[in-house]
Amino acid sequence: MDYIEKVLEKLKELARKLMGALLGPEAEPEPELIPIPVNERRRSR
Repeated sequence: MDYIEKVLEKLKELARKLMGALLGPEAEPEPELIPIPVNERRRSR
């Protein structure tokens, strides 16, 4: 029974990869951007 579960899991993984290749990547929430403070030093030339 354990063998069948492993095979099914592999098939699910393969199906996900195939669908991703055909339809594009799965919809994943984009990570929230964290603002990074930048010291702006303006140089006049």
